[in-house]
Amino acid sequence: MTSTTDADATPSPAPGGGETYGELRAQLDTLTTEAFRPELSEIDRQPTLEIAKIMNGEDATVPAAVAEQLPAIAAAIDGTAERMARGGRLIYAGAGTAGRLGVLDASECPPTFNTDPAEVVGLIAGGPSAMVTAVEGAEDSKELAAEDLDGLRLTADDVVVGVSASGRTPYAIGAVEHARARYGALTIGLSCNADSGLAAAADHGIEVVVGPELLTGSTRLKAGTAQKLVLNMLSTITMIRLGKTYGNLMVDVRASNEKLRARSRRIVSLATGASDEEIETALAATDGEVKNAILTILGGVDGPTAADLLVASDGHLRAALDTSRTNRTTSTTSTTSTT
Repeated sequence: MTSTTDADATPSPAPGGGETYGELRAQLDTLTTEAFRPELSEIDRQPTLEIAKIMNGEDATVPAAVAEQLPAIAAAIDGTAERMARGGRLIYAGAGTAGRLGVLDASECPPTFNTDPAEVVGLIAGGPSAMVTAVEGAEDSKELAAEDLDGLRLTADDVVVGVSASGRTPYAIGAVEHARARYGALTIGLSCNADSGLAAAADHGIEVVVGPELLTGSTRLKAGTAQKLVLNMLSTITMIRLGKTYGNLMVDVRASNEKLRARSRRIVSLATGASDEEIETALAATDGEVKNAILTILGGVDGPTAADLLVASDGHLRAALDTSRTNRTTSTTSTTSTT
């Protein structure tokens, strides 16, 4: 890795694939993310406000590029949710900016969705220290990616997402190739160039073509923004499919600090319309579990019953509510018939 921010921008002269410097330069010349924009060659002479306007205009084009890939993104999410419902994990693998974005997304899942830290994992070429310091040559090793995945004891139920702006980073390609060939895991390749080697290696190829960067080859810019948006979708919508939300409420939020404890109470209030006293009683009866507390209020059940209903419904609150209401209706009908 030659930069602490742009892993794809300038590969090492002799990476694991064995390319020469000339071959690598020829490859870069074909990549949209590496294209030079002569119209911006005098940008350093512009006033700061003008540069900011140009950059903001560039960023505004990213959502449209993501929109073109929505069918591919949705298919990848459905595949991911199916595997994770069977106990699989979501694993991101990338180098530089791409790797850091994966680690970021993974690290935010436990507090947001109450997932186990091992359920969504971010791998970055060179290991944790590469989050802040360049680890030279790590991105060029397919073997390193294979070792990192083997260390996680991958299974066929897991999902591995290779992330690379160029779509040619050996670490990302090696991750999806190894996961697919050795373990039969579902693989997703997220890149920002068309016809990328990463997309070709994966079961689901997602190529968000954002075009040349404001600064030539600086893929922490539009490409990084595009990757962040797609990773947001992959994790968030997968969690919605897994029942981690009730409508647009984060009912599996982990209340680990005062702000989140206040948010927990607000979520129960928004979901139920209950009084503060009812909310406190419900949370006390369910050890502070938001989803369970909502079920006790809306389903008219006690804490232990709420827990049992949620286990039976694989954590889906709507399904548990339907069951509780059916049980109440059946009980009422039975009582009426008896009398």
